[in-house]
Amino acid sequence: MADKRDYYEVLGVSKTASQDEIKSAFRKKAKQYHPDLNKDNPEAAEKFKEAQEAYSVLSDDSKRKMYDQYGHAGVGNGPRGAGGYSYQGFDASDFDFGDIFDSIFGGGSGFSGFGFGGGNSSGRSSRSRRGSDVLMRMDLDFNEAVFGCEKKLDLDVVEDCDECDGKGGFGEEKCSTCRGSGTVTSEQHTILGSFLSKSTCPDCGGTGHTFKRKCTYCKGKGKIKKNKTLTISIPAGINTGDRLRVSGKGNPGTNGGENGDLYLEFVVEEHDVFIRQEDDIYVEVPLTLTEAIIGCKKDIPTLYGNVKINIAPGTNSGDKQRIRGKGVDNKYRKSKGDMYVIFKVYTPKKLSRDQKALIEKLAKTELETPEIKEFNQFVKHNS
Repeated sequence: MADKRDYYEVLGVSKTASQDEIKSAFRKKAKQYHPDLNKDNPEAAEKFKEAQEAYSVLSDDSKRKMYDQYGHAGVGNGPRGAGGYSYQGFDASDFDFGDIFDSIFGGGSGFSGFGFGGGNSSGRSSRSRRGSDVLMRMDLDFNEAVFGCEKKLDLDVVEDCDECDGKGGFGEEKCSTCRGSGTVTSEQHTILGSFLSKSTCPDCGGTGHTFKRKCTYCKGKGKIKKNKTLTISIPAGINTGDRLRVSGKGNPGTNGGENGDLYLEFVVEEHDVFIRQEDDIYVEVPLTLTEAIIGCKKDIPTLYGNVKINIAPGTNSGDKQRIRGKGVDNKYRKSKGDMYVIFKVYTPKKLSRDQKALIEKLAKTELETPEIKEFNQFVKHNS
C-alpha cells in the first residue's frame, strides 16, 4: 500500500494554518472533487475521500496535535508505533461523506441530495461510540525500567454515575421532540445547494429518550469525573519507546459507549556506568598496563552484583568478554540478555623514578609482537 500523503499537503495549507483556513481549503477541495459534481473525473471520489480524511483530523484540535507529534501513526492511519500500539482516538473506517459536511455546515446533512442515504446520520448520532485512547509519557530511572516497579499515577477519570447507574436520569420515556428517532429534520442551505438536513435532537442528545427526572449528581450526563490515584505495575525490562495499556482509563465514550484506554509511553534515564542496548548490558572496565600485560582476576559490576572474571594476558583496549545471562531479564518481552565487558587499557602519564627504571629495563627486552614487527618492516622498506 502506498504511503499516505501529508494531510497539510492534501488540503494545500501550512502547518500553522488556522481552523478557518483549514475549513476554507476543504470547501474548495470538496467543490473540486465531489463525485456527484465531477462525474467525468475518475480520480474525484478518491481525492474527495482523501481530503475528507485530512479535514477530519486537522479540524479536530486534539487529533491535529497527535498528528503533528506522531504523524499518521498518531491518529491510527499509519504504521504501528513502538511497543505495537496504534492510536485509536480516530478511526478512518468511521468516515461518511455526511460526517464532514455536518462539521462544516453545523448539522447532520444526511446528504440525501447526493444519494448518500438520508437516514445514515440518524443511526450514527444515536449509537454508542467508544471513547478515544489517551497517550501519556512516563519517566523511569534505569533500575525502575530494568527490574520493574510500581508507580503512582494521579488521573482524572470519567466513570458511570453511581446515582443513576450511568443513565443520566430516572423514569425513562420516549423523546417527544424526535419521537424516539434521535434526530430532527430541517432544510439546510449550503454553498453546494439546498439539502434536507438531519441533526441530533437537542432535547435527548440523539439517544431517542428523555427522563422524567434528571440526575442532579451527574447533571444528566450519566458520567462523572473523579480524581483517582492508580497504582501501575511496570514489568521488568521496559525500555524507552515501550508502551503499556491501562484499560478503560482513556476518554469517555458517548451514548453509553465504553471508555477508551490509557497508553503509557516510557522514557528511561541512562545509567552512569551501564550502557543498555535492547536487553544486553555493556560496561567499560579500566585496566592498568600490568593487568593488561600479565593478566589478572578482577571484580566486575553487573546488574545483579559483582562477579569475578579472568582477564587473559595480553589484553588490549577494545577487547570484549561476554558474561552470559547477566543482561536484562525482560518480563515485558519474555527474553534475557547478556553482559559485555569492554576493556580499556590506561597508560600512566607520570611515573616515579623506580617505575621509570623498571620500564626502561623492560624496554630492553624483546617485546615486539608480530604486528609490531610487520609494521616496523613496512616503515623500513618505505624509507
